[in-house]
Amino acid sequence: MKNVLEGRILKGIGGFYYVETPGGVCECRARGLFRKDGITPLAGDRVSVAVLPDGTGTVEEILPRRNFLERPPVANLDLLVIVASVCEPSPNTLLIDRMIARAVARGIEPVLAISKTDLESADPLSEIYRKAGILFFCVSAVTGEGVGELEKLLSGRTTAFTGNSGVGKSTLLNTMFQNFHLETGEISKKLGRGRHTTRRVELLKLTGGGYVVDTPGFSSLENQSFGDLKKEELAACFPDFAPYLGKCRFTSCTHICEEGCAVLEAVRGGAVSRSRHASYVAMYREMKERKQWNKKEKSMW
Repeated sequence: MKNVLEGRILKGIGGFYYVETPGGVCECRARGLFRKDGITPLAGDRVSVAVLPDGTGTVEEILPRRNFLERPPVANLDLLVIVASVCEPSPNTLLIDRMIARAVARGIEPVLAISKTDLESADPLSEIYRKAGILFFCVSAVTGEGVGELEKLLSGRTTAFTGNSGVGKSTLLNTMFQNFHLETGEISKKLGRGRHTTRRVELLKLTGGGYVVDTPGFSSLENQSFGDLKKEELAACFPDFAPYLGKCRFTSCTHICEEGCAVLEAVRGGAVSRSRHASYVAMYREMKERKQWNKKEKSMW
């Protein structure tokens, strides 16, 4: 006889989903109906599972998601912590701004963690995001700077850590949570790797409540798509533009080069960072070109 419980997917590996339920973690398969409908269960999903007497189960239903991201593939986030290092690798503001915009578009609060501050000053980067109104922390796994403050923010929330490969996401998590370090170390030994390497998306439970997700790193902007976001909606994904939206001379203003644009006035006056506006322009043009290319492809068929 099946026992139906609600739970949360902690991770998925090779078609198996590990679901945290009131009775413990249950290894589950997903119903074939999900594959037929093109639905993929994600880490973070709230689900209904039918638990068999042997302790295994089946994911019967995915409960409504508050939000989700395609990359990293995770659902029901409260925070997206974007880790960017001051050096090694050098910070890429376009990449940071792209991830911030994706989080805002999905109703997830973006937080910036500027890492490796023991090596170089974070002032140039922190000034950009202080002006943008984005919550940020200057952190160092070596000196401990900012680590405790960031850790407090995570309590009781579901948070994904993401960022370019090599910025120190796993190292930062291991500094905050010693039990994560031991787990990562064991995995590294099994894989025969001499460094901490994240290979899958997994929810790690915090003792004080909440979860964190250490996600695989990436090395290409191509991995950070916008899904179905329209270029006309992009400006609303830049919180620092908010005071000026709706105040332009033309209602169809793209905030790129128009006369009477309130956003451009704010950039010229220093209220909005030139770096942030440059990222917006790059993303807007990319979305416009992609739409034109998609139209061209459809016409060919």
